[in-house]
Amino acid sequence: MRPSLVNGLALVAAASIVSLACSSADGRAHTAAAAAADSTSGAPATAATPATASVATDSLSKAADASRIQGSPNAPIWLIEVSDFQCPYCKMWHDETYATVLDKYIRTGKVRMAYVNFPLSMHQHAHEAAVAAMCAGAQGKFWPMHDSLFATQHAWEAKPSATASFDALASSVGVDMAAYRACLKSPSIEALVNGDEDRASRGGVNSTPSFFLDGHLVEGAVPRDEMVAEIDRALAAHSATAGTTAGTTAGTTAGASAQKSGTSATTSGTTSGTTPGKH
Repeated sequence: MRPSLVNGLALVAAASIVSLACSSADGRAHTAAAAAADSTSGAPATAATPATASVATDSLSKAADASRIQGSPNAPIWLIEVSDFQCPYCKMWHDETYATVLDKYIRTGKVRMAYVNFPLSMHQHAHEAAVAAMCAGAQGKFWPMHDSLFATQHAWEAKPSATASFDALASSVGVDMAAYRACLKSPSIEALVNGDEDRASRGGVNSTPSFFLDGHLVEGAVPRDEMVAEIDRALAAHSATAGTTAGTTAGTTAGASAQKSGTSATTSGTTSGTTPGKH
């Protein structure tokens, strides 16, 4: 079953990696809606069921919520990207590292990935870009819109208004524009984005890009080779843990079976030894 994106980010141990990142004085674009979203948070996420976002309350927000997950449901570990579409370092990571992660780990079933919005207040169009991406996601086009927003960041970031640019990108990835524009006005999508900000902040995020890799916080635009090394270490650690658990389970099961067999043999011997005396 797909882990729900409604539980809130866990407070996790931080992996210390010095890297480039966008940050602001308060770490996020805090809004009243984001604060209110805290009252809906559920149990902390675990490494097995990472949670990334606000509560999806209707069919529109649920579709948007699901669309920003990619990779096999059976992948052993999660990579949660916490990002801002206007952050230059988020674009740097996308341009230099994302394709390798996608090809080497996500498409091969080793990693499952989800995106969390963390639009910083220092970036004038970041929140609107996040809403645009989620509304494309409501039609199953989150990742194409995600790629297009980063690819054209330099074209729209300095404009007084980026709405026309986002509309053009949405059209180019194939969304129904009437439904897309209606989605842009949806309170549930706004709440989804605000909930992302709030829960990411409570999970320890204060800059973008940040990543939760198998439950551990990795901060900054981690270079490709370093990210590959981090993912490989996480996969190896997960494999070792799974092997230990499997070995313990197998040993316990074997011991129980042997005990049962011994009991059965004793019963058999008692029965075969006493039954002839009855005749």
